[in-house]
Amino acid sequence: MRPKLLSVLTLFTSSGTLVCCVLPMVIATIAGGASVGTLLTLFPWLIPLSMHKGWIFMFSGILIAISGYITFRKSREVACDTNSGEEGCEITGRFNKRMFYLSSFIFLIGGFVSYLLAPLMNLFN
Repeated sequence: MRPKLLSVLTLFTSSGTLVCCVLPMVIATIAGGASVGTLLTLFPWLIPLSMHKGWIFMFSGILIAISGYITFRKSREVACDTNSGEEGCEITGRFNKRMFYLSSFIFLIGGFVSYLLAPLMNLFN
């Protein structure tokens, strides 16, 4: 799989963790339970998505780990001729690293809100 495609795919799946799990919790915290009911009425596909959040997080984590491996591994092959002054490899490498860091950040936010926020709120209340 091409690294650029994998980077976009990891960003898409990690953003899915935000939609399925973080969005309803943040809306419930800010606006209350009635607003979540309205949200689920407008977007009923969030219910089955939230029921399978463990699978979503696992799939996203695997894709992000593969993306990180492909992005940061030491390759024996040189994709571009660095002596000719081409900047394509450098631009692609920066893009992949930025997508990896953004996907990881979104994944960590989603994991924190989905799995740690409620126990921490119960602990401190």
